[in-house]
Amino acid sequence: QVQLVESGGGLVQPGGSLRLSCGFSGFTLDYYHIGWFRQAPGKEREGVSCISSSEESTYYAESVKGRFTIYRDNAKNTVYLQMNNLTPEDTAIYSCASDPGYYCSAYGWWASSEYNYWGQGTRVTVSS
Repeated sequence: QVQLVESGGGLVQPGGSLRLSCGFSGFTLDYYHIGWFRQAPGKEREGVSCISSSEESTYYAESVKGRFTIYRDNAKNTVYLQMNNLTPEDTAIYSCASDPGYYCSAYGWWASSEYNYWGQGTRVTVSS
């Protein structure tokens, strides 16, 4: 059974940092690409980032480029999202998602429909 579990969310002040983790079980992470999504209150789910199975390629939403970094440790079955210089606009529930295949879709990695497996999410609140 495929399971994804996010952790690392919390309350942080503007300008602060958080590292989210997405732990996997039930499948071999080596063969899956992984995406991070977020959904702010009253807004649609937004694709934040995606990483290929061997870290050959990564993608970021324009709103987080230069501030967020996605990386993975397949040996630990974990994908991370390092978030720096956080702003109140980053407040959301962050979820990781996976799908079989080595590569993120260059033309649609940001779409929820590209992923079959989802975690429950972890809440990130950026506020002073």
